Amino acid sequence: MSIIISKNLKNAVKIDKSSFALEDNLQQYIYDNPESIPLYDIKEDIRLLILAREFPTASGPIDAIGVDRDGELYLVETKMYRNPDKRTVVAQVLDYGASLWKTFTDFNVFISQLETYVTKKFNKTLNERVKEFFKLDDEQINQFNENLRDNLDDGNFKFVVLMDQIHVQLKDLLIFINQNSRFNIYGVELEYYKYESFEILIPKLFGAHVKKEVGTKKPSQTIPSDDEFIAAYKLKGQEGKMKEIIKIFNDIREQRISINRLAISKSPRFYNLNFSFTDEEKVELTISLGINPDYEGGGFQFWVEKENEQKIKEILKKNLNNINLLKDITGGSGKIAKWQIENFNFKELQNVFIDLSQ
Repeated sequence: MSIIISKNLKNAVKIDKSSFALEDNLQQYIYDNPESIPLYDIKEDIRLLILAREFPTASGPIDAIGVDRDGELYLVETKMYRNPDKRTVVAQVLDYGASLWKTFTDFNVFISQLETYVTKKFNKTLNERVKEFFKLDDEQINQFNENLRDNLDDGNFKFVVLMDQIHVQLKDLLIFINQNSRFNIYGVELEYYKYESFEILIPKLFGAHVKKEVGTKKPSQTIPSDDEFIAAYKLKGQEGKMKEIIKIFNDIREQRISINRLAISKSPRFYNLNFSFTDEEKVELTISLGINPDYEGGGFQFWVEKENEQKIKEILKKNLNNINLLKDITGGSGKIAKWQIENFNFKELQNVFIDLSQ
């Protein structure tokens, strides 16, 4: 195929299709220009942020990992048409997804790995880069991270296979898989042209039309009731303790108990205590309690920015009996401690917030 270029309808020039010399060149181009992937055919007003290249898994490196504003995870694989394994690329990307899902059962480890790439590429923490790119506030970045965690836990990935040419059999295979499974696998064919100092890319997306209706819907935001949280802990013999905890949460929310700069929120999977050091309302500490009693070992999970890690760890160690402090986080933010609900003591937790306010 060729294209015609002219200026003011004169001096038309015929440009023949070119090709990327190497798969690595194609990978780098997508990394630098993620908007060249026509994901707007999947979800309206989408922007894709590529966070890492050659992300390691037990099955081999994923060419690129990206996210959108809703915390959806995109696994991108590039293949040249001359590559002999045209249809087996589908098995390859699914294998990468399975390996990613099995390897990173601890969300904190996954985030730490991403932090390494993001800091090197952008000289910013993961949260800073995501907030900047998608223009999110503190509440929105918390929701983004929760959606990201849910998608990793569920193995809910969107797979994107990029090729300079996609043959008919692969197009049919993508449509068949998307129509008859929960997988989201899309093929992108990139027609590439060069003219003088200009580069022209014409992307075409395959496999999207059978998923578009689903893809444009927002992730489920059903918030469980307090009774559902309590019922989830009943089988663990912790129903009474959970009732006590939720009563305190509701007393704080309805200001029957007053703790300065502490806010209670609930999401589809977690009860969250969000604490700010100052009146600027920037969340400095998030304590999450999952509706799944066994999530990442169960109990309260303490999340902070790296800059506040040591200060908060010292306060937690001082005030909370049987607190389990974790290894130092390596990125811009992460999980620093776990506290099992059988050890919950509200007076001890109050003392933590008092010390953090000083």
